[in-house]
Amino acid sequence: MAAESGRQFWKRSAKLPGSIQPVYGAQHPPLDSRLTKNFIKDRSKAGALPMKSKKASSFHEFARSTSDAWDIGDDEDEDFSSSSSSLQTLNSKVAKATAAQVLENHSKLRVKPERAQSTLGDMPTNCKVIKSSSEAQLSRTSEEACVRTPLQKQQSLPLRPVIPLVARISDQNASGAPPMTVREKTRLEKFRQLLSSHNTDLDELRKCSWPGVPREVRPVTWRLLSGYLPANSERRKLTLQRKREEYFGFIQQYYDSRNEEHHQDTYRQIHIDIPRTNPLIPLFQQPLVQEIFERILFIWAIRHPASGYVQGINDLVTPFFVVFLSEHVEEDVENFDVTNLSQDVLRSIEADSFWCMSKLLDGIQDNYTFAQPGIQKKVKALEELVSRIDEQVHNHFRKYEVEYLQFAFRWMNNLLMRELPLRCTIRLWDTYQSEPEGFSHFHLYVCAAFLIKWRKEILDEEDFQGLLMLLQNLPTIHWGNEEIGLLLAEAYRLKYMFADAPNHYRR
Repeated sequence: MAAESGRQFWKRSAKLPGSIQPVYGAQHPPLDSRLTKNFIKDRSKAGALPMKSKKASSFHEFARSTSDAWDIGDDEDEDFSSSSSSLQTLNSKVAKATAAQVLENHSKLRVKPERAQSTLGDMPTNCKVIKSSSEAQLSRTSEEACVRTPLQKQQSLPLRPVIPLVARISDQNASGAPPMTVREKTRLEKFRQLLSSHNTDLDELRKCSWPGVPREVRPVTWRLLSGYLPANSERRKLTLQRKREEYFGFIQQYYDSRNEEHHQDTYRQIHIDIPRTNPLIPLFQQPLVQEIFERILFIWAIRHPASGYVQGINDLVTPFFVVFLSEHVEEDVENFDVTNLSQDVLRSIEADSFWCMSKLLDGIQDNYTFAQPGIQKKVKALEELVSRIDEQVHNHFRKYEVEYLQFAFRWMNNLLMRELPLRCTIRLWDTYQSEPEGFSHFHLYVCAAFLIKWRKEILDEEDFQGLLMLLQNLPTIHWGNEEIGLLLAEAYRLKYMFADAPNHYRR
């Protein structure tokens, strides 16, 4: 009976609105826009189906001819442990293959000798080795990058420093600027004064956090901005102790129920999704980290029966986990072995990640209730906004029958986490937590600015398949604080123009 209900569940889930086959973006490149275009053209020439009519280029035809590596075996009726093992094996192969391809592309980048020397000086010379499926390939190439001789810049590529890891988490500027300038030191001191005051001025803290939060004070700032910690400094210690004990009380009360029949489907989906979470970052492939994520997601799903667990929520844990982990780790966290931390520290990180993620989801829960009405409304609003701010791009989508739901659904569901490196997501969330309704209302304008950022590349594509491949594989791997700052500035400009005048973007 359990197997039969599980089989029905998967068939039914496959038909939920917006559940298109994803093609992973910033975390699963091709990175070089020229390589992407060549790939699209070669694929369309070699593997395209014969077109009998215009309908042959529709989204349904594209979806049937495109397979998603993560979907292999998901719908098979097999033993749960066997399914988990096969997914981990598949994840290992995909991670290795993608990392190899990306790092091969990186090795072809050519930079000027003086810039190359300064960049190589910033690279880690002694990276901690973690026994994970993808780390072996990453660490070998990282060591080679450390001793690579200076090369020259290619003509058509922008000058960028070589990032030693495919998904580097450190919030290094893409321009290669020094990590701490005089201005940044002044800002850090301002944050410390605010946070150490008896009653922290949250309005002033939001104002300071909008352009980004320094790494050193980001954990406590995020706890305050999310509403997890009180502004009164004397109450914070007791509040943390009480909330952490409350979370582990939920673990004792609910976690054993994951094996009960009415919770098996939820737990199984969580267990399948967690290895997909940032598969190229060794930190998230450690068994202990994955167990923490399983507990966080399962407890949240049990406590929110209106939505339950929905694919995509697993991504929303990672920024909080990384930020709270960085409080206890001085080195780059992407390679850090969490078994080196004490049990008390790990419990604190887990509880804080749960509560901050819960605060975030409280503001966007209609994104994850039945039929996901929040996402449907936001995608429609994005379409109306783009039609006003860039009618040429909007008409280009209409000409080639590209629906906004086909690419923007993921942007809303995952808050652009699949389109941006994790370091950029963390910087983006500094601003989201400083904005009123940042994760819901302001995110719409960020998505509009993000789309228009690629208008030239969009207008260069002249077929349905090319447009979808571009929009689902945008080359943002080299982005850093600089690019996110420009994106947020444009989003704020759009909000200032349209938020208080909604008729401006309604036809």
